[in-house]
Amino acid sequence: MFQWPVTATALILFSVGSVLAGGTNAVATAEDHSKSIKIHQEVDYSIGAKELYEALLDSSKFTAFSGRPAEIKGEVGGTCSLFGGHIIARNLELIPNQRIVQAWRVVTWPEGVYSIARFDFKAQGSGTHLVFEHTGFPEGLHDHLAEGWEQNYWALLKKYFEK
Repeated sequence: MFQWPVTATALILFSVGSVLAGGTNAVATAEDHSKSIKIHQEVDYSIGAKELYEALLDSSKFTAFSGRPAEIKGEVGGTCSLFGGHIIARNLELIPNQRIVQAWRVVTWPEGVYSIARFDFKAQGSGTHLVFEHTGFPEGLHDHLAEGWEQNYWALLKKYFEK
């Protein structure tokens, strides 16, 4: 039985799309991935890392903060269908309350194209400093995706937890 890589570093050996789609027609490769433009965002929350980590990996909590359906299998290799199926992902690395690394894609992207989304949670007093990086997405989508992370993740999480 195939074991999914547990670290993003392991993806260097594979084409991201090939690993996830089981095919050889992937567009985004490890070589392409290393040259891509990235999104780097940092956000502070007044809640603990455990709450943020769970909100991103639990179907009912994700649905509650986002207001849209989510189906998430919160283990390494587990699949995610977010925002009513608009986003699909697979968990590549999970370090409880510290890190989530996902192969992530919008369903309208070309077949086999996946990007890497990495969430790092760092304790900051009684709160959490979230460091986020998104790499390997199709050219021309930087601004749209950066705005999407801000509006559909960070702002909604703040609103949900910091009422």
